[in-house]
Amino acid sequence: MSAPQKILVVDDEPDLQMLMLQKFRSKVRTKEYEFLFAEDGVEALEKIRSNSDLYLVMSDINMPKMDGLTMLNQIQDMNRPDLKTIIVSAYGDMENIRTAMNCGAYDFVTKPIDFKDLETTIEKTLKEIRELLKMQDMQEQLESLNYDLDMAARIQKKILQQDFPVYSNDSRFDIYAEMIAAKHVGGDFYDFFKFDDDHLVFFIGDVAGKGMPAAIYMAVCRTMLKAIGSEVKSPAQCMYKVNNMLIPESDITTFVTVFYGVLNVKTGELQYCNGGHNLPYLQSKEGKVTELEDVGGLLLGKFEEAGYDEKTIHLSPGDSIITFTDGVTEAVNEVGDFYDEFRVIEHLEKTGDRSITSKVKALHLEVMKFAGTAEQSDDITVLATSFTGEK
Repeated sequence: MSAPQKILVVDDEPDLQMLMLQKFRSKVRTKEYEFLFAEDGVEALEKIRSNSDLYLVMSDINMPKMDGLTMLNQIQDMNRPDLKTIIVSAYGDMENIRTAMNCGAYDFVTKPIDFKDLETTIEKTLKEIRELLKMQDMQEQLESLNYDLDMAARIQKKILQQDFPVYSNDSRFDIYAEMIAAKHVGGDFYDFFKFDDDHLVFFIGDVAGKGMPAAIYMAVCRTMLKAIGSEVKSPAQCMYKVNNMLIPESDITTFVTVFYGVLNVKTGELQYCNGGHNLPYLQSKEGKVTELEDVGGLLLGKFEEAGYDEKTIHLSPGDSIITFTDGVTEAVNEVGDFYDEFRVIEHLEKTGDRSITSKVKALHLEVMKFAGTAEQSDDITVLATSFTGEK
């Protein structure tokens, strides 16, 4: 505390006021202490209410108008845990001292006052107050941080598509996505939009790291991919441009993996490009699951002028592309086992006849059931797209 510590002395004996100023004159002179005085409990309560930076009260018990015990009860009603009271009472008056302690007094000294003992008691009490104020400050900072994180989580939910179905008037395809963040906010992201009437763009990404820094970088990556992808139809060209744009925004530990696809919802032709991301699975209508062919491609935000290749495949009516982040395959259970790719395939093979929404929700549920009571260590995100072949 850089400012003088205010100490309120409550006593109807003028001599005590003079003694306090004399005995602690060096601390008053160096502005360590600043003494305030009141002659009864009523006046003391007024001074407490008008001095928000007053944290220590030293009070007699027997006083006119309002005694020390009544004043203690009034102080308790203020709900000020940082306001400490030292009671002064006659030696041997243990009944009143015990009552005062039960009423919330922090400590006591006896009359005649031993000023050396009083100084020790005051210093001990002030130390406790300093610790309490520090804890209160930390609590306020934590509450402010939690508020900011909650706000960031709400903003992130608005950024990511939440209202499904999104294209309910177009029956040629279906799409659904869901993310469970490991913290308030996550580094996983996904998005989808129509490049034109017949082409659906969809992508999923995973930013290195977690929490607020990853969430901010995630927003930047998603915005760039959507902006460039709205102008460039080729997945490889889009990834190339976004990678170079991300280089100045990245530091030594920041990068992102992305899978990017463009589906012709009229013919079922799928062009895709991969930037260091988990390869998606192609799931047939009958439930057969195969991994898409790897086209290489480095993660984004690290290597300037990195080249990206793309591949074209054809989906049959009823086929689905299941994309996900490594929070799925690297989910850990209580004994340290990973959910792994073979479990993803095993689960998907049982869901061929389900809707896209059901497939995504079921995979999330399977991962959570597998993890059990183990702490979620990474964001878990699944994005599924199906080609219906309908006109």
